[in-house]
Amino acid sequence: MRKNNLAFIDVETTGFDPQKHEVIEIGCVVVKQLDDIGTQFQVVKELELKIKPERLEDADPGALRVNGYNDADWLFAHTLQEAMTVFAEATKDAIFVAHNLAFDYSFIQEAFKKTGVENKMFFQKMDTISIAFAKLHKDPTVERFSLQKLTEYFGIVNQRAHTALADARATFEVYEKMMKM
Repeated sequence: MRKNNLAFIDVETTGFDPQKHEVIEIGCVVVKQLDDIGTQFQVVKELELKIKPERLEDADPGALRVNGYNDADWLFAHTLQEAMTVFAEATKDAIFVAHNLAFDYSFIQEAFKKTGVENKMFFQKMDTISIAFAKLHKDPTVERFSLQKLTEYFGIVNQRAHTALADARATFEVYEKMMKM
């Protein structure tokens, strides 16, 4: 695992059910691990993919409000097929890392399934919520392990929260701080 890149991934969706709702944005920060103890990193590439929804009538209005969906910003968005093809190549052999891994991975997995694009990522995955709990559970100042609370705890500014690339960047920054603890 030390030789694999880490792919910090965040998705924005039209709701909470990967069977019913769609991925409308993928943010990814691919990071090279520079040392054997996991404290030195180099950003290799960043990826921001807007994806044209096909079934907006199934969308949860609250989800669209949170992630800022509007027709104008998605006018030139990728099809899901195009986005997953680009994403698969960018994350080849990388370890999937996310904040609330189960949510993001369930949507990515469903998108790979729907499109038939091969998932080329390494089989291991990491959840930064689990890492945060392991590192910070004894700290009485940490009451919640949400990305927002952890960015506040570590003094990380995430001005565009709930956009995929900004949250992927914030997840990487939180991970980096935790690995140096």
